[in-house]
Amino acid sequence: MSGPRVDAPARQTTEVSPTPAGGWREACLDQLDRGGRFCGAYAAGAGDHLRWNALFASGSTTRVLTLAVGAGRSAPSIVDLLPAADWDEREAHDLYGVEFEGRASLRPLLDHAAPTESWTVPVRGEGTFEVAVGPIHAGVIESGHFRFHVVGERILHLDLRLFYKHRGLERAAEGMEPAAGIAFAQRACGACAVSNSVAYALAAEAALGLVADREIRRARTLLLELERLYNHLNDIAQICAGVGFAPGNMAFAALKERALRLNEGLVGHRFLFGSVAVGAGGPQVSSVDADALRGDLRELGEDAASAWRELAFAASVQARFDDVGVLAASDAAALGVVGPAARAAGIAADCRSWSPGLWYGTGFAPALPSRPLGDVAARLEVRGIELTATLELLRELLAEPIGPGCSGPGEADLCGVARVESPRGETVCVAELRAGRLDRLHLRTASYANWPGLAHATADNLLPDFPLINKSFELCYACADR
Repeated sequence: MSGPRVDAPARQTTEVSPTPAGGWREACLDQLDRGGRFCGAYAAGAGDHLRWNALFASGSTTRVLTLAVGAGRSAPSIVDLLPAADWDEREAHDLYGVEFEGRASLRPLLDHAAPTESWTVPVRGEGTFEVAVGPIHAGVIESGHFRFHVVGERILHLDLRLFYKHRGLERAAEGMEPAAGIAFAQRACGACAVSNSVAYALAAEAALGLVADREIRRARTLLLELERLYNHLNDIAQICAGVGFAPGNMAFAALKERALRLNEGLVGHRFLFGSVAVGAGGPQVSSVDADALRGDLRELGEDAASAWRELAFAASVQARFDDVGVLAASDAAALGVVGPAARAAGIAADCRSWSPGLWYGTGFAPALPSRPLGDVAARLEVRGIELTATLELLRELLAEPIGPGCSGPGEADLCGVARVESPRGETVCVAELRAGRLDRLHLRTASYANWPGLAHATADNLLPDFPLINKSFELCYACADR
């Protein structure tokens, strides 16, 4: 999974390209032709200075195409070229009033005052009816509404409605000092606090012209992998729960608890809050503490391997995972799905394979399942492979102490963009500064990117299988309520 550590470029790069309205679609197509991958779009500014921005990733470089929308608030739609842009355009319409020319529909995404028929896809035919689940659930989870269109127990289509909390984190961060803005990114989601924090720190440092040194890069990578460890243990436990396999659920839930206690011992917080700062190092780890943590991780890894064998040889359980919730590679690519869900479909993409500003090996290879069919079985297998790789990475990082770090001067970007591989996939953060303060914070998490893929994978399955499909993606609700 990983190669030797080398002094790779210490930061990601951002290229901003102003684009005329008449050439917007052509410019986006040109980025695709050049091998760029769409990784989000967002509106910024106000009044005559309103801008619409699209992000395209190519290795460690992110190209930002920017279109002056102004008071007319109109832009050409690209959703026919890039279905992955659907939520981004709908969000900009709801929050900034941007009209997108050429779209057949601009169904409300965040506007919950709209009637049901305005945001759902009409499904008609003999024997069709709707099943509404949520937004309040029996479990202790965030709000989310699932409206299933079914014939009998066969799901024809799923409409999602999230964004219930309207927390306004991005807007609240405006005007803050860059160092203070990290709190808003961190609190977008508890389970992805490190991923969001590191993405913000890298974006803010790029905008400020700061470059993290070796120790900061090692500390941040350690934190990211500790976050991945407990999340993957949790996700495997939840998949077991989705088929009622209590032994697997309890075993992996107990392992997750042990991982959380290791986090608390290292930084004083089970979910690693407060462990990342702009321009500063993370936790310092002495030789004694590194040896102790390596020992704890070795024992946890041995117990995880034992629990995995029990799960792998439970034939009746494994049979429930095959061919359920299939997301084909072509659909995953069109919808912009990222992370384990994309790799389960055979898309070999993982931010850790390039990752400037962090401390991954140059030979890092994305995990792919033995049968990349994009079903629950494949999504489970990817997490099992990555769990082993994460434990190995953690042991390598702890082979020597981690000392205090500092940032050095570098070249400042017009805006800072960073992409980080969270447990659920690529998280993108944009930090635009004006007069030394945050002018715009934009956070597009892996969950935001993957929710449409989950809805697509649900179609043509049985309604009782939805909890299993949902748990195999295990996406955050809170990430959408930023």
